[in-house]
Amino acid sequence: MTQLINNFFVCVSQVTKGNKYYYAWIGFLGLLVCFGGYFYVKQLNDGLIVTAMRDQVSWGFYISNFTFLVGVAAAAVLLVVPAYIYDFKPIKEIVLFGELLAVSAITMCILFVVIDMGRVDRLWHVMPFIGKMNFPSSLLAWDIIVLNGYLFINLFISFYALYKMAHNKEYSLQIIYPLIILSIPWAVSIHTVTAFLYNGLSARPFWNASILAPRFLASAFCSGPALMIIIFQIIRKVSKIEIDNKALFKIAELVAYAMGINLFLLAAEFFKEFYSGSVHLAPMQYLYFGLHHHNNLVPWMWTAMAFNVTAFFLFLRPQTRENLFTMNLACVLIITGVYIEKGMGLVIPGFIPGTLGEIYEYGPSFTEKVITIGVWALGALIYTLLLKIAIPVYTGELRFYKMEEGEPSMEKKTTEIVQPSP
Repeated sequence: MTQLINNFFVCVSQVTKGNKYYYAWIGFLGLLVCFGGYFYVKQLNDGLIVTAMRDQVSWGFYISNFTFLVGVAAAAVLLVVPAYIYDFKPIKEIVLFGELLAVSAITMCILFVVIDMGRVDRLWHVMPFIGKMNFPSSLLAWDIIVLNGYLFINLFISFYALYKMAHNKEYSLQIIYPLIILSIPWAVSIHTVTAFLYNGLSARPFWNASILAPRFLASAFCSGPALMIIIFQIIRKVSKIEIDNKALFKIAELVAYAMGINLFLLAAEFFKEFYSGSVHLAPMQYLYFGLHHHNNLVPWMWTAMAFNVTAFFLFLRPQTRENLFTMNLACVLIITGVYIEKGMGLVIPGFIPGTLGEIYEYGPSFTEKVITIGVWALGALIYTLLLKIAIPVYTGELRFYKMEEGEPSMEKKTTEIVQPSP
């Protein structure tokens, strides 16, 4: 127990060390978190009236970000499969950082759901063993289970591997392999259940598409890995970790396949809605062409379409996919395009027109934007601190040692830094 406490303080001391750029980054994120926290307290005091959400559009910017981030978290499985199932070494060396990103993304997902609630004091009603979850009839109960379960799986795998490496030992694949296998369908389930939350609302025909869950997964396997490609290059730049370009190019190749499927499913949905010309065409028409002179989202959606198609062709060609500049450009285009399409482009049209034929054009208020930035900053802060511990453990610069029998103190040995062996 004493050793665990000492190891904990070693980790705490590790995150407090860094150069001026590290302190500036932490300070900047901390400022954004505090700013967002201040406006969240204001939202708690005044109620959701400070947001732009109303009876006609009851889900907004918070749920849009939640939906996007569930995809980012689920995308970690795109590294798990080639790393552990096919033992592809270039990706196996970086899969840990993808799992830590999933931890940060799921944390932000849970925060966005809590922030979207008007009465946070009633959250205990859906907690297991404390409240009444109405499981299995409630899809919200399913969502709570799959999100928290996926968070636990990634936390356990990541922390177990880091703990073993910190003690200069090989982690046992037999211990975590069942969880690795479980994480694959579980990653699919977190986004499938999210899609079912939309599908289950029969009064919203825009979401009653049977291909919604496959589209969610296809878009998740585009934006999530694209974000990872950029993050991995930053890690390679600021640390001693060598990340092979082969890993980045392989992830980019997988993104190309996923984006092709995503665009095909979008085309299928376009055909179904516009060719049939049914009364349920209105939300899609509002989204891409405007409805009764209401067209706030039209330029955003065509921009997202252009970004996604351009990125698809950049990833499809090996010459541009294996060029760092064009690959990074394609990553930025995909992240932006999917964020628009899967965020506001998914949530808002489901409410337009309303059940009474009303058209309320929603746009996030200043409060919603600041709180959202605060949550993203908190997620980036969590990921930064996790990396601050994981990177030196991974490179062998940080090691924990057991206290030898008869030693009065182990503090000196625990904090010893060991250079990685050549």
